[in-house]
Amino acid sequence: MSIYRVVRAVADASGEGAVDWAAAAEAAKAATEPGSLDLTEAERAGYAADVREARDRIREVTGVGFDLPDTVEVQHRHHWIDANVETFRRVMRPLADSVGPLPGLARSVNTGSMAVSLTFLANNVLGQYDPLLLGEAADDHKLYFVHPNIGAVAASLDVDVERFRRWIAFHEVAHAAEFGAAPWLPGHLENDVEEALEALKAGSLDREALGALDTTMTAVEGYAELVMDRAFDGEYADLRAKLEARRRGRGPLTKLIRRLLGLGMKRQQYERGKRFFDAVADERGLAGAAAVWERPETLPTAEEIDDPELWLRRVPSRRA
Repeated sequence: MSIYRVVRAVADASGEGAVDWAAAAEAAKAATEPGSLDLTEAERAGYAADVREARDRIREVTGVGFDLPDTVEVQHRHHWIDANVETFRRVMRPLADSVGPLPGLARSVNTGSMAVSLTFLANNVLGQYDPLLLGEAADDHKLYFVHPNIGAVAASLDVDVERFRRWIAFHEVAHAAEFGAAPWLPGHLENDVEEALEALKAGSLDREALGALDTTMTAVEGYAELVMDRAFDGEYADLRAKLEARRRGRGPLTKLIRRLLGLGMKRQQYERGKRFFDAVADERGLAGAAAVWERPETLPTAEEIDDPELWLRRVPSRRA
């Protein structure tokens, strides 16, 4: 880690927008060890097999037809930063001109904040399904695995790295399944994101758009948890318990950063969404739970997520 390079990159932030994205990426990489990407042939084959077999197993168990993204990458941390700084830039584009009365100072502060976010995430993300929201029409969805983080977390949890890697693959491929089942979903999310950002640009909070986005993401995360749990071809209770213990055992600074990045809310989305889908799947099976992705109108409302019986009464069974 080079403190000088971090500070210099942020202090030299320039350009016309609210964030100097090149400087944010440079600072994040200066603060982050990339980690090794020297994979053995067995490791390379293992990633490929995990993804392929997760796809086949999830297709079989859920009845959902979907394809894997054209881009499936095993990355180190600097690769992940390079890939995701473009995602951050794309999503934040509506706020590009919002620099305030002191543009130089605001740009440095914003650039530093983004560098901190990228640094933290680069050191913690294990796998990522990227639907490329707000991207060009020709852009394909992507799937990433951050190899150094997977190895480091598996070692810290004292679990078999190959088994842990496979579990992560099932979770990320489950996301590919739901977006494959719902080709309308990226556009639906994009609309909510754009509405919320346009309101922020105007100096207000669009609580309706933010609430709709949270509800949809709760369904997205909850379905992936359900599919991973019911399709994964092995025991996983110890993996989940150890990950939860790791989250609870983090220091105060890490907890603060997670809170500022909204990662606590993400965990709540997992839990609320999983409870909803467990109830629906127990009643109608995994194929019945996939009815959520038929069209925007079959998404659960916030009230229905907390009371699945309301959704079950509103959305008829496919067998009906």
